Amino acid sequence: MSFSPIILGTGLMGWRFLESTISTQKAAFEESAVIQRDIDYFAEKIGDVSTAEDLMSDRRLLSVALGAFGLDEDINNTYFIRKVLEEGTVADDALANRLSDSRYEELAGAFAFGDRPVPRTKLSTFADEITSRFVSAQFEIAVGEQDNNMRLALNAERALPEILESDSTENSKWFQIMGTSALRTVFETALGLPSNFSQIDLDQQLDVFKEKASRQFNINSIEDFQDEEKMGKLVDTFLLRSQLTTDGTTSSNSIALTLLTGY
Repeated sequence: MSFSPIILGTGLMGWRFLESTISTQKAAFEESAVIQRDIDYFAEKIGDVSTAEDLMSDRRLLSVALGAFGLDEDINNTYFIRKVLEEGTVADDALANRLSDSRYEELAGAFAFGDRPVPRTKLSTFADEITSRFVSAQFEIAVGEQDNNMRLALNAERALPEILESDSTENSKWFQIMGTSALRTVFETALGLPSNFSQIDLDQQLDVFKEKASRQFNINSIEDFQDEEKMGKLVDTFLLRSQLTTDGTTSSNSIALTLLTGY
């Protein structure tokens, strides 16, 4: 039996309901039979995995591994994923380090097949680490089946802090955001950037992102979004602006006024 998240309303009103019930809903989702079977199987089998090839040969394990990083659609890209896993993240020219989407680097680093003599699959805490991520990512997908904007908001709250906590430079963190589709959508929408914005020069994009974020959210660095209030404002602004494109004129005028007054 599966559990479908309950979403009451859209936009900011629906988001407030989801925020207030997310702990209960997520716990019920984790306890559903489908998710529990995947978690139990991964916990039982992952300790026997020593190489990328071991992981690739077990589709159920691979499904959880990829799902934990939001890479579910790569389940059939076996050659590509194996190469990402085998090359790891230590070498500058490793495939994961050359991809704009930071999720592949996170995947390769989490398993560390190419980075150390003994992979992280042998750690006693590894199964819990990956299955926790898996539950969060799959819950986001389930929410997205009802409201994709709320899925993007949930993803931002989970994925952005992971980037901000890394040792990367300011610009590198921005580039990771720009290269991750879900996060990029949240920022582009919240900052009111046009749909063709991605077509301009990459360095110009970086400058625009930094300048607009600084003005709109009163930040000096991307790391300022580690502040709960600023993170909340980013998500709220994204949801409000998303409503502008879907609601009627009267509602849109009300939303626009809310944005102008800083709600």
